[in-house]
Amino acid sequence: MKEVKEKEHVVKQELSFIQKVWHTVAIVALLVSVVLIARVAFNILLMVLAGALISVYFHGLGDIIERKTKLSRKWAMTISVTLSFVILGVLFWFMGSTIQVQVAQLSNTLPHTVNVFKEKLSASPIGQKILDNFSGDNSPDLTHTVQSFFSTSFGVLGDIYIIIFLGIFFTSNPDSYKNGIILLIPKSKKELGHHIMDRISLSLKGWLKSMMVSIVLITILIATGLSIISIPMAMVLALIAGMLKLIPNLGSLLAMIPGVLLALTISTNTAIGVAILYIVSQTIVSNIVTPLIQKKMIDLPPALTLISQLIMGVLSGALGIILAVPLLSIIIILVDELYVKKINEV
Repeated sequence: MKEVKEKEHVVKQELSFIQKVWHTVAIVALLVSVVLIARVAFNILLMVLAGALISVYFHGLGDIIERKTKLSRKWAMTISVTLSFVILGVLFWFMGSTIQVQVAQLSNTLPHTVNVFKEKLSASPIGQKILDNFSGDNSPDLTHTVQSFFSTSFGVLGDIYIIIFLGIFFTSNPDSYKNGIILLIPKSKKELGHHIMDRISLSLKGWLKSMMVSIVLITILIATGLSIISIPMAMVLALIAGMLKLIPNLGSLLAMIPGVLLALTISTNTAIGVAILYIVSQTIVSNIVTPLIQKKMIDLPPALTLISQLIMGVLSGALGIILAVPLLSIIIILVDELYVKKINEV
């Protein structure tokens, strides 16, 4: 009888062990599935964030119109969306032909400019080593990296189309989406949920405001400076610099490359002058104008911003780098409200 009980006990232990193994396997499989789904859906989540940023822009402009004109919220938002598209259409109408011509000129000129740069670079031993690293066996790897960096989920135009319509949908009925998120929060934490969403909204508005002002100022400064120096395709180069302002740290360096390369075809002194123009313009906007505008946004450490851009660049390419700062801001707010403040209360 005793032996039978011992055997039953051993069998139960074996079954318990097998159940634990299967539970562990199931948990690991679930985690792997979640990670794979998140990896695939990450670009979609970024497009949702981009759409939310467009909605924040429309509502921010609507707030200004409502405050200045005393119109109802519905009319203020209608004017906000309509006015934005009208201004965008007018800019394309008046500047489209000029920009199109200059883009074509830049496309034709840039290969010759790159060849001139290669010739000057190959004149020195160090320059030749740099060229060797970007040619030969390394060339396909570099091409693949660039292609993957600029690849998107549905193509560039498809992503833009989706983001714009998401922004319009979020703008037309924001309360339904906000209330849907609040419904997922326990009743005792709903007030905290509203507070966190308000903080995130305020931070994103600050980022958008600073980016828009920075883009306009950089475009004007670069266009004016390049025109004075008599650099061809000044408008396109200025627009490139303005758009790349969306990418902190790295954008300023990338924007300088085509301008300096083009100036090299004129003279070395002209290239130095163009480089100084870019550096001075970026310094004025980044260190004087932007900090004054970003008072309502979280003060993000430069190293943390750069790390987040590198991570997002690897995960999602260009779109990830553009949205790295607002995403980092959201994460810091969530960590501050849900973790840091709780620790300090203990």
